[in-house]
Amino acid sequence: MSNGYATAEAVRPIFVARTLVVMLLQVAAAGALAPAQAQQSEPPSSRHPAATVGLFLAGGALGLGAHETGHLFFDLLFDADPGLRKVDFHGIPFFAITHRSGLSPAREFTISSAGFWVQHAGSEWLLTRRPRLRYEDAPLAKGVLAFNVLASGAYAGAAFFRTGPQERDTKGMADAADIDERAIGVVILVPAVLDTWRYFRPESRAAVWMSRAAKIGGVLLVVRAANR
Repeated sequence: MSNGYATAEAVRPIFVARTLVVMLLQVAAAGALAPAQAQQSEPPSSRHPAATVGLFLAGGALGLGAHETGHLFFDLLFDADPGLRKVDFHGIPFFAITHRSGLSPAREFTISSAGFWVQHAGSEWLLTRRPRLRYEDAPLAKGVLAFNVLASGAYAGAAFFRTGPQERDTKGMADAADIDERAIGVVILVPAVLDTWRYFRPESRAAVWMSRAAKIGGVLLVVRAANR
């Protein structure tokens, strides 16, 4: 492999990460320029409770689909031969999207991180464009946000205890960046906590900017992986 090709291999994930950071900053700017939202709560919906629950669960399914699509997008972008593998978490069966071994650390980190990047971008978009989402009759959007927050919490817990299948995202991130997996758990958990704070306290500007900084910081860890 020539030095020029190796350099290109390392630079591409950094370029993608930089693009994602720019997108997050654009979302933040859009939120700063958006008109103030009405302060009153929406009137109660006449929707049947079962329909509300169904829409909430559909939002969670959309969040899951977006998370997995993030992995798949970079698998295909990096020609990583994606596939499905049956795994289990303490006896609970499910499937994981896998890829071939031998990728550069930067690419490994990018693929493992991609689901969280999509979650963070989705949550940022929702909470920026609809800061008072808590008071809206929007079960689908709330379901997406709930998935993003809860999935991050679950992954962080697995990282703290270093438990679960070998294919778990946090382990892939930790191995690629040569960082303790528990530190990766913190990187994943902090934005989720801050986004929950933003949901319940939409008037808190500190939570908004700390959340955005934490998300951008997580993306920029790809630079560490690229320098290995």
